[in-house]
Amino acid sequence: MSGALPSAASLYRRVWRVIPPGEWAAFSDDIEAILTLKRERNAVILAHNYQTPEIFHCIADIVGDSLALARKAMTVEAKVIVLAGVNFMAETAKLLNPDKIVLIPDLGAGCSLADSITAQDVRLMRQRYPGVPIVTYVNTSAEVKAESDICCTSGNAKAVVESLGVPRVIMLPDEYLAQNIAAQTDVEIIAWKGHCEVHERFTPADIRELRENHPGVTVLAHPECPPDVVAEADFSGSTAAMSDYVERQKPPRVVLMTECSMSDNVALQHPEVEFIRPCNLCPHMKRITLGNIRMALEQNSHVVTIEPGIAGRARLAVERMLAI
Repeated sequence: MSGALPSAASLYRRVWRVIPPGEWAAFSDDIEAILTLKRERNAVILAHNYQTPEIFHCIADIVGDSLALARKAMTVEAKVIVLAGVNFMAETAKLLNPDKIVLIPDLGAGCSLADSITAQDVRLMRQRYPGVPIVTYVNTSAEVKAESDICCTSGNAKAVVESLGVPRVIMLPDEYLAQNIAAQTDVEIIAWKGHCEVHERFTPADIRELRENHPGVTVLAHPECPPDVVAEADFSGSTAAMSDYVERQKPPRVVLMTECSMSDNVALQHPEVEFIRPCNLCPHMKRITLGNIRMALEQNSHVVTIEPGIAGRARLAVERMLAI
């Protein structure tokens, strides 16, 4: 990495509308240390859209949803990748960059969807539905991916399902995503019972109350929300699709039915849009902090490793997805 490091003052100008000065004072030392460490270690930070603004806007080199991070991870030239997200994202980065050091700042950054299914569950599904292809959401462990035919994200799930050219597929593990995709395609989808603990809490009543209290609000819902929530929304799409919608349509008032920090990050890019925030926090995403990102870079801690046999099969499932 070359060039002068940005100043704390220049970085604060990016986030002052959502981070008070007193809070920024507590962040600035870690931010300056991380910027220096990135240069010293030839490291890049990949941050998911659900990361807090001081991470997303001030220290991240690559940001986006899980599909964008997967694609961009393959172009990284740095020796070290720090994944500011949850464990399955760090594993995916490692699958696509086997010769690089991949760090996850907190090993406890899990995912309710990833925890809802095991490799043994996938093998049992194959026995129950012989010959039916298995499409696995990227929000899963490497072991589960390794038992699958192809992966998908919320942004490309429909395209992946239809690319297989078969009348029926198994889609794991998010039941609501599977149901929402089934409503958009003629392919029969067999679902699992996994749910995202953030998105499953939204209800149609929440949307109706938002419309009553904020007339004219445009409602965008993530496809991990229950189908009746998606039906009540004006638009449904991945975090990248929601961000693109705001960029393209510029709704005067909008609400994103997804994780809290997503609204903060998109709002900073669109000060002309009023964001209503129904706040459901992801406790796993919030385990990633400036402090443990700094520690990971200082101590080379929490290096992601995947057993070679599992890694090869899991990488194939991800690469098949990326080819679509």
